[in-house]
Amino acid sequence: QVHLVESGGGLVQAGGSLRVACVASGRTSSMKAMGWFRQPPGKEREFVAAISWVSDYIRYTDSVLGRFTISRDSAKNTVYLQMNSLRPEDTALYYCAGRDVSPLLTTASAYKYWGQGTPVTVSS
Repeated sequence: QVHLVESGGGLVQAGGSLRVACVASGRTSSMKAMGWFRQPPGKEREFVAAISWVSDYIRYTDSVLGRFTISRDSAKNTVYLQMNSLRPEDTALYYCAGRDVSPLLTTASAYKYWGQGTPVTVSS
């Protein structure tokens, strides 16, 4: 079993930056990929970014390309999402997710482990 805990969410003005982090504990040796998803108010959960734990492969959804950067610190079992040039439409509950099989996928149903979410609010 893997336990994920997110942190770093908050309130920021449009154009600002925020970094959220996710720490994994438990059977982290089984992890193959970790991703960030978000759920805007009243909408479905959507993919944001994902990173392989065993290669340099990274994927982003188109709307965050050039603004968000996903990275990992394997020694700390931590994945980060640096969010720059934030927009009001980025407002959502951001979830960290883990996957213990390859390949790197972008659908929520492909991820076995989930954190509790951290809220990000971008004011205009």
